[in-house]
Amino acid sequence: MKFLRNFLDSIEPNFKKGGKLESLYPLYEAIDTFAYTPGEVTQGASHVRDGIDLKRMMITVVFALTPCILMAIFNTGYQANLALQQMGVEASGWRAAIINALGVGFDPSNLLANGLHGILYFLPIFLVCNIVGGLAEGTFSIIRKHEINEGFLVTGMLFPLILPPTIPLWQVAIGILFGVVIGKEVFGGTGKNFLNPALTARAFLYFAYPAQMSGDAIWTAADGFSGATALGLGAADGMAAVTQHYSWMECFLGTIQGSMGETSALACLFGAAFLILSGVGSWRIMLSCVVGAVATAWGLNAIGSSTNLMFEMSPLWHLVVGGFAFGTVFMATDPVSAAFTNKGKVFYGLLIGFMTILIRVINPAFPEGIMLAILFGNVFAPLIDYYVVRGNIKRRAIRTQESFV
Repeated sequence: MKFLRNFLDSIEPNFKKGGKLESLYPLYEAIDTFAYTPGEVTQGASHVRDGIDLKRMMITVVFALTPCILMAIFNTGYQANLALQQMGVEASGWRAAIINALGVGFDPSNLLANGLHGILYFLPIFLVCNIVGGLAEGTFSIIRKHEINEGFLVTGMLFPLILPPTIPLWQVAIGILFGVVIGKEVFGGTGKNFLNPALTARAFLYFAYPAQMSGDAIWTAADGFSGATALGLGAADGMAAVTQHYSWMECFLGTIQGSMGETSALACLFGAAFLILSGVGSWRIMLSCVVGAVATAWGLNAIGSSTNLMFEMSPLWHLVVGGFAFGTVFMATDPVSAAFTNKGKVFYGLLIGFMTILIRVINPAFPEGIMLAILFGNVFAPLIDYYVVRGNIKRRAIRTQESFV
């Protein structure tokens, strides 16, 4: 890699102040610091709290997402191949042409066939998301004359995972633009946004294009196939319909209908363990989200309802269906939009868990609640921290006053 280092050093003067490409320095800096550790050091007194920087933190999150990414690719292809087998039809289109040319086939019991079919759906969405979103990030960096923020590494990976495989690519582009520009850059960029950008983009698409973001026909990449999610079945026909179509273990493993990367609670658990052990993800937020959801689901399940079938769903089922596990591990723990005090993180997580189940059960027309619950928690996170800090100050003042008595 010495050649790359020498090449970057040779062109650096063109991007420095006074150089011909001065305005494009953020692009050069992004490539240089992505490939190598920055060579700059502090000139004055420094106070080091941790050896990790923003780039390493974001890459750690991407590593934690690896099990969900692999499961997204596998399950997308598996659900498509299974649907083709059940309908007894031949696949068509450019994806089918590639698979047929490689001679892999569409057998749902074949791991390679599922992986190849799945990646042909996941990869275009991922590329569009990162190209369009990356251009937006780069444009704002050039205009504002600052470095390209590494926060987009995570946003560009999270957003494709919370989308259905059948979404039109132009909607992916519009969605990520909305999330980056309106959800983050208008507030000043990474570290200053109060809403999670990926969830902001997802919410925008849901309300702007509901036909492509909800319903039974969007979760499986096979023309003419309709496959309801477990939450959709529960809201429409109750738990009897859910257990008829899916087992709890299938929901836990993730071989069910849903957004590409959200279906597997097991994959999310691997990611949670990695984030907690690395110190990047907050176990307080994750645990309190689960406690809030379980307590609320248990209470509503115990109350019951003769008119609302979602009251029948037990806490254990709520934990493995929909995007609860994914949202709890990767979205609610966003260090920018979440609460930052330890006590605040507990209340923040409890609020998200409570609101998730409340939205799912009380409003059957919107069976998935984690997205809105986290955005709701993002809005209240500063207020939660404010009162926690005020409470700490008040208690400290009382202790100080008592020490002089």
